Amino acid sequence: MKRYWSRLLALVLVVSIGLMGCSGSPDSLTGDYRQDTLAVVNIMREAINLSPDSPNKAAIQGEARQKINDFSARYQRANSVSGLGSFTTMRTALNSLAGHYSSYPNRPVPEKLKNRLEKELQQVETALKRGG
Repeated sequence: MKRYWSRLLALVLVVSIGLMGCSGSPDSLTGDYRQDTLAVVNIMREAINLSPDSPNKAAIQGEARQKINDFSARYQRANSVSGLGSFTTMRTALNSLAGHYSSYPNRPVPEKLKNRLEKELQQVETALKRGG
């Protein structure tokens, strides 16, 4: 009888661990392209408009980096969105900001880059409103 209970307990543990591994997504995105893109746009705007002496600068930049990585990992190979205008413009903006963070982690975003990113983010929002 003891052997039966130990096998049953082992089976229950394996099933529960397996189900926990399948639940939820490992990243901070929902899987809805439009909603995820708008979330990344919002955090990018917040990150580029930070003042250099902001107390939560590191946290916001860290969140922006995480969202950029999550977005890229989730949608990079998604054929359903790869042809959309919003996606190609978004990738350009993501690469620009990520490149700045990689090259100059302690410097504020230059005004020229801020202006370009803001234009690109507006284009992304406009494209999403039009459905693409």
